[in-house]
Amino acid sequence: MTTRSEHMRDHWWWRPGWSAGRRFYTWHLTFDGQSDVHRFAQSYREALAPVGGLDLIPDRWLHLTMQGIGFVGEVDEKDVASIAEAAKRRLAEVPPFDVVLGTPVVDPEAILVPVRPDAPVRAVRDAIRAAIGDVLPEVPERAEGFTPHVSVGYSNGTGAAAPFVEAVAAADIAQAHARITHAELIVINRDNRMYEWESRAQVTLG
Repeated sequence: MTTRSEHMRDHWWWRPGWSAGRRFYTWHLTFDGQSDVHRFAQSYREALAPVGGLDLIPDRWLHLTMQGIGFVGEVDEKDVASIAEAAKRRLAEVPPFDVVLGTPVVDPEAILVPVRPDAPVRAVRDAIRAAIGDVLPEVPERAEGFTPHVSVGYSNGTGAAAPFVEAVAAADIAQAHARITHAELIVINRDNRMYEWESRAQVTLG
């Protein structure tokens, strides 16, 4: 069990460009129908709920953040559709794969679960970035610094990290296995202290 800070901070500060009502095109890996991931997340929700200070993520909003495109209204919808088509071609070369969700890390703003192996996840992201580059003159977001993870809760205040570290350490929760068969292009918002979305396209791997 590790922690990246001794203190927590509120995850929901408004990052540049964001405000209530804004929507954003992005790619995620999602976990609909992944019963073992849902079992895992529910177990950690139960372990962390008594600590307070977290917005715990329900099964329907569990995700692995991959690659943003841009805000609705700032990216041409025809380009978004073209990116989805390019991604179909690119992701056809990436086979489906299995991942494991292990012990969470207490980050200052979230409880993060590392995903392993990370190489196939990175291959999906690389293909998506290539698809964006097929359409747009510049690919947003840095290629570097990407760490595949699934969050189980977001910090909604400030305080010591120790109670969260202790709760995770005390939980005896088996790792989760997931089968990744597609990537999802979504339109996301953060109006309700949760990342919620509508699906724009599901692109099958392989």
